[in-house]
This record gives sequence, C-alpha cells and structure tokens, in this order.
Amino acid sequence: MSLQVLADFSVVDESADWLVVNKPAPLIVHPANRKPEPTLLGGIERLLTFEIENGSKPAIVNRLDRDTSGLVLVAKHTLAARELGMIFERREVEKEYLAIVTGWPDADEWTNAQSILREGELGPAAIWVRQVVHAAGRECLTRFKVEHRFEVGGRHHAMIRCFPETGRMHQIRVHLANDGFPIVGDKLYAGDGSEYLEWMRDGWTSNLHKKLHLPRHALHASRLSLMWNGRLMDWRIGLPVDLAAFVCGDASGHDPRVVEWSRHDAK
Repeated sequence: MSLQVLADFSVVDESADWLVVNKPAPLIVHPANRKPEPTLLGGIERLLTFEIENGSKPAIVNRLDRDTSGLVLVAKHTLAARELGMIFERREVEKEYLAIVTGWPDADEWTNAQSILREGELGPAAIWVRQVVHAAGRECLTRFKVEHRFEVGGRHHAMIRCFPETGRMHQIRVHLANDGFPIVGDKLYAGDGSEYLEWMRDGWTSNLHKKLHLPRHALHASRLSLMWNGRLMDWRIGLPVDLAAFVCGDASGHDPRVVEWSRHDAK
C-alpha cells in the first residue's frame, strides 16, 4: 500500500478513532505566535471536514517540533483523545527516533539519565526556552544505540536510534549534545545557541550552512507502538529524503533509505 500524499503530510494509517500521519519538516504542528502559516492541525481539520461537521473534534496526541519529522498520532474525537492521552501519560507507548549526529560515539549503546530544565529558569537567558542539563531539572531518561558510523566530506557522523523513556521538551537533542554528539542542523544545541539567534535575525545563511550543514535538525520520529482495543499497533517509517540524502554521502555504499511505511499488529 502506498502513502496517501496530501499537501503537507502523508496519512500512514487510519481507523474510526485515530489517524497516524507522517509530518515533514518544517511543518509546525499548532499555530504559533499568530503567524499565518500552514499547520499540521489545519491540514488535519481540512482532511476531517466531514467528521468535524458531524461533531468530531480531532486532537494531536504526540507533538513534534517544527524541524522534527516523522510519525504523529491524531485522535479523531474527544473519547479517543482522552484514552490515547492516558496511554501516553502512563508511558505505555514505545517511541523510537533516528538522529544524525556529529562525531563517532565509542560505545554502541548507552543511556543518559541527566535531568533538564529551561535555561531561563536559572536566570537571564537569551533563549528562555533552551533546555540545559541541571540537577534541579525534571527526571529525564534516553537510551541510545548506534546504527551506523559514516563520513561526509571527511567529517565523522553517526546515525543513532533513540529511545526516550520520558517525554521532556527537547530531551533527545539536549542529551545527545551533552554527550558530545550534537544533532546535525540543530540551531539550539549544536553550539551555544548563537546559531539560533542568527537564524532568527538573518534566516538561513552561508555561515550557518557551514556550521550546521542542514537547515533543520536531523531528527526523525521513526516508530510508535501501543496497545489499542486489545491489539498491538506498531507503526514504523524510514528516513525522509533530505536526511537519507545526507547519510548517503557515505562512500561505503551503505544506503539507509526506506520510503515505505508499515504497521505491525497482533491479536
């Protein structure tokens, strides 16, 4: 079965209760700052016009940052939103992300359990929302597994599979940067945050391209798995074209591109 391609996102799977969509970057999930721009929620509402006219109220269950691509679960109605929200709250969901980082980790697998909080909570900060590792922060746990080490332009990079056990804001990005392997293209965490301020001021510049290589951070939500009505739902999707193209700069011939989607369910 092929993906149903819509204006800004693709429908991966659907039931009477939910949609699973593949969100591209840099599509934003919800309206922000009153800025007139396309949003995932707006696209969902257009897609479900008939359901909404008959009383349904769609709700996005798991949010992704603007520059993070991948799987998003959308409840079609209030009851499904409540039930799915409780499943996430109880941490009964398995989530996996693929990240492309700078550097070659020595270990093939490791865990980061450092707490994080907003930098602005510690004092004056140029970017209040930027997260930092701090003992006073909230509990945070991410497991990592190296999928592939490769070189692009003579520089070391790795593709990392990430397993967030908690759902803190930016936790994968913060943990990887703190471990010494910042995500390629991450304006907030690949450096000291000055890249983000430059981008806000000047847009995507040649200087930022030289530092960050990609105009968005290389993080992709590749898997969601949960129980629904007694069945295991397991959705997976491969790297989008822009990230696959970066990885395919590898001279070894390894090609990670996977454009199909799959759902694995069992009684």
